[in-house]
Amino acid sequence: MLSRLMSGSVRNLEREFMCTVRLLDDTEYTCTIQRDAKGQYLFDLICHHLNLLEKDYFGIRYVDPDKQRHWLEFTKSISKQMKSQPPFTMCLRVKFYPPDPAALKEEITRYLVFLQIKRDLYHGRLLCKTSDAAMLAAYILQAEIGDYDPGKHPEGYSSKFQFFPKHSEKLERRIAEIHKTELIGQTPETAELKFLQKAQMLETYGVDPHPCKDVSGNPAFLAFTPFGFVVLQGNKRVHFLKWNEVTKLKFEGKTFHIYANQKEDKKIILTYFAPTPEACKHLWKCGVENQAFYKLEKSSQVRTVSSSNLFFKGSRFRYSGRVAKEVMEQSAKIKREPPEIHRAGLVPSRSCPSITHGPRLSSVPRTRRRAVHISIMEGLESLRDSAHSTPVRSVSHGDSFIPRSRSQVTDSGDGTAVISDETYSPSDSVLPTPVAEHSLELAVARQINGAPCSIEEEKESEAGTPSVGDVAELGADSRAAGPLQSAGREAALSETEQVNKFVLSVLRLLLVTIGLLFVLLLLLIILTESDLDIAFLRDIRQTPEFEQFHYEYFCPLRRWFACKLRWVGGLLINK
Repeated sequence: MLSRLMSGSVRNLEREFMCTVRLLDDTEYTCTIQRDAKGQYLFDLICHHLNLLEKDYFGIRYVDPDKQRHWLEFTKSISKQMKSQPPFTMCLRVKFYPPDPAALKEEITRYLVFLQIKRDLYHGRLLCKTSDAAMLAAYILQAEIGDYDPGKHPEGYSSKFQFFPKHSEKLERRIAEIHKTELIGQTPETAELKFLQKAQMLETYGVDPHPCKDVSGNPAFLAFTPFGFVVLQGNKRVHFLKWNEVTKLKFEGKTFHIYANQKEDKKIILTYFAPTPEACKHLWKCGVENQAFYKLEKSSQVRTVSSSNLFFKGSRFRYSGRVAKEVMEQSAKIKREPPEIHRAGLVPSRSCPSITHGPRLSSVPRTRRRAVHISIMEGLESLRDSAHSTPVRSVSHGDSFIPRSRSQVTDSGDGTAVISDETYSPSDSVLPTPVAEHSLELAVARQINGAPCSIEEEKESEAGTPSVGDVAELGADSRAAGPLQSAGREAALSETEQVNKFVLSVLRLLLVTIGLLFVLLLLLIILTESDLDIAFLRDIRQTPEFEQFHYEYFCPLRRWFACKLRWVGGLLINK
C-alpha cells in the first residue's frame, strides 16, 4: 500500500513542475503547474494574483540556454517551449506599450506600466533630454516618497535613488528642486500618471531594441513601438515607418527584411542582419505581433504569416491575442471597485537601487574613469554580437538626451533624425554576472565602471556569462587572433548554410512540382475516363474548350499510348 502511494506521488511529481515568475515590482510569484499546461494558464494565474483585467498589454518573457530571449506563446505548452529543465524562471513584462497610457481604464494597469517605463529609464532604453530627465525622476520621487519633508529628507536625499545609468550632481540637484517646489500635494496616482504622459512623448517610448547590422556591417538597433517600426543607428533615427506603411516582414537565416510603401507609392525594402538565426526569428515574430496588435481593427483580421514567399518554405506564425482597438473597447466595459495597490513606499525599488551601493560615476577621477571604461569596453567587444534580443542598459557618457517629442516623431516620416549627441548603444549593457545585494565590493567596482548594480530582471539573460574581469581579460588577450578566427569560422559556416539552404529549396520545389503534376494527372483521368456524374465535373466536360481538348488531343494521345502498349506486349509475348 505504501509503495503504491509513493509510486503515485512520484508520478504526480513527474507530471508537475515549478514556475517562478518575477513581477515588475521585483517580487516573485511561484506556482506548480501541470506538464501539459499551456502558457495562457500560467498568464491567467499571474493576472489573477495581481487582480489585473487589462492584461493584453503584458506578456511573459523567458531566456533559453543559448541566452536568447523569447515571449512565451500562450497557445502552446510551456514545457515544449522551454529548452531547459524545470524549475523554470520567467519575467512578467509589458509586451505592447499602450499608445496612450493615460487612457488606461484602471490604476493597477497604469501602475504596472509605470514600473516598466521606470525600468526602461534606468536601463537606458528610454532616453530623454536633461530637462525631461529631471522631471521624470522628480515624478518617481513624488510617487515613491511623497511630498518633500525637511525632517525626513536631508540634503542630497535624491542621490539615494539612481534613476538613470549615469547622472551628475547637477542633475540630482535639479531633481530635488522640482520635487520640492513643483510637485507638492500630488498623490502617487497623479505623479505616476504625469510620469506616463511625459514618457509617452519621448521618441524611444516603447522601444525594445534588437541589435543588428546593416548591409554595410554597421551596428544598428531595430525596434517596434506603438507608432511604427524604428531603426536607430549611431546618434540618429535613420528610419521611422508607420504601421500602415509596413506591408511585409520576412526573414531567412540571419537576414531580416522590411517591406514598406511610403508617400507617392514609394516602395522601399530595408535589410538587416541579426546576430543569430534564433535572434532573427525572434525579431520577426515580435514584428508580426506588434504589427497585428497596433495596425488591425479586429482580431478576426489576423492571418497566419510565412517568413518566405513560398508556402512550403520558412516559418509560419500567427498572432493569437486581441488587437489594440479591441482591448480599449473591452477596457471601457470594466465596472468594478478599483483594486488595492501595494506600492513600494519609502523603500527604494531595485529598479532604482540606492546610491549607497557604490559611488556615483562623477565622484571618480576623470583619468581613472577613462582607463576603467576603456578596459571594460575592450572586453565588451566580444559580447557585442550577443544573441540577446533586448539590450538592457547604456553606458553612454554625458548628459545629452533625446531632444525630440512624440508629436515630432509622428510627423517626421522616414527622414534621418538626430536623437542624441551620444551614440545610442544599449547593447553595451550586456554586462555579465548580476550583483547580489550582499556583494558590496563587486557593486562598488561596477559603479566605478559606470555600470549600476544589476537587478533581478537581468538574471535570466546574464546567468552563466563570465565575470567582468574575465571579459576584460578576454578582450585584451584575443584582440589580435580572435576576430580573424571568428570571422573565418562565420564565413565558412555561412557558405555551408547557404549551400544547404539552396539544396533544400531545390528539393522542396521538385517535390511540390511532382505533387502538383500528379494531382493534375489524377484530375484529368477522372474528367475523361470516369463516369462520375458530379455537378462541377459535368460543367467542365460540357465546356467547348474541354471538348476540343478531349477530341483533338487526349483521344489521339490515348490511342498512341494504347498502340505502344500493344506493341510492347507483343514483343514480350514473342520472347
